[in-house]
Amino acid sequence: MFFLLLCGVLSEWFQPGIIYQAHTSLAVRNDRMYKESPTNFMGQFFITLFRLGIITLALCLCGATDGRLPFSAFWAVFGMTIVLFVIKMVCNNLLDYTFMLTRRFGAPYEHYGNLFTLISLTLFPALLILFRVNSPEAAQWVSGIIAGIFILVWIYRMFRTYVISPMAVIYLLIYIFTLEILPFAGLVYLSAKTMSVL
Repeated sequence: MFFLLLCGVLSEWFQPGIIYQAHTSLAVRNDRMYKESPTNFMGQFFITLFRLGIITLALCLCGATDGRLPFSAFWAVFGMTIVLFVIKMVCNNLLDYTFMLTRRFGAPYEHYGNLFTLISLTLFPALLILFRVNSPEAAQWVSGIIAGIFILVWIYRMFRTYVISPMAVIYLLIYIFTLEILPFAGLVYLSAKTMSVL
């Protein structure tokens, strides 16, 4: 827990305003009006570690059997989460290179990162409490509800901004399924297997 808190604090220290920007991105009415902010490599590195660590902790608490969370299981799932994130980033960059998406969709990519930060900031205190309560069922419900709300907000904003034809809906659904839902489902499966072994 201290490691995750340290990553969150260091990200704000290296890139002041990164957490404030995540909160203000929800107030923007149209993603096309959203202005990208200058980024700092170290700030982005630590906020990414914070985000991935929170997702890992949620997965570990949801899959914890008999109320215990082994240290080795957390780091194994954290490693798998990082590997999955790198693969997803490579796929996104390949799509970006092929279809020149950053020129047209650069702001929603950053908005996606800001929503991911908000999910992490909302989950962190909830997971701290659930870590003390030691209830996998409660962790599953709380994590699922919080993540579900933010995912619905992201999907709504993507559809509102970029759906201009029926083919755009198909492309967006294919993207969401192949680069969002399928990798996360694989991560949930692998983390459950890891938690049962360790």
